[in-house]
Amino acid sequence: MTRRQALWASGLASLALFAVLAVLDQTMRDAGGPGIVGFELAASEEDAAEIVNAWGDRGEDAARASLYLDFPYLIAYGAFLTLAVAAVRDRVAGCGLRRLAAVGLAAIVLPAAGASFDAIEDVGLLIALDGKGGDAAPLLAAICAILKFALIAASIVYLVVGWIAARRCEFSPNAS
Repeated sequence: MTRRQALWASGLASLALFAVLAVLDQTMRDAGGPGIVGFELAASEEDAAEIVNAWGDRGEDAARASLYLDFPYLIAYGAFLTLAVAAVRDRVAGCGLRRLAAVGLAAIVLPAAGASFDAIEDVGLLIALDGKGGDAAPLLAAICAILKFALIAASIVYLVVGWIAARRCEFSPNAS
């Protein structure tokens, strides 16, 4: 499988899984609580329990399904973003943008690290959803969620900056 094919496959898988996760998130909201992000950032046993109670059985079932479905989703988006960062890094290197290509060497680990924190977060949230883990499980989940969001955001910033730079280079009158 080529990188291009893997990008398409992981991108389509990410979109399909995201669509299902969005439906589950709406179910949580309709049940009377916040979506999954609110639960991810609860950070305490008391706040997590309050959210689970607000959801009721229907929302809790949707949250549990969402958390289990998030495992294949984090693999799909982690693969997609890693491949995309590698592709952008190669494009900027091909344009002679050495500094931006060097940043890409570091940026390539960001999506995988973000997805790893997402997996740890999911485990903490599943423990909290069961009413176990005290303050530690939701706090660990919240810390991992913040790290995940930061790493994924940094990956996306690199993709946007690198893509714009590569496009400018390709369409520059001085490009070879």
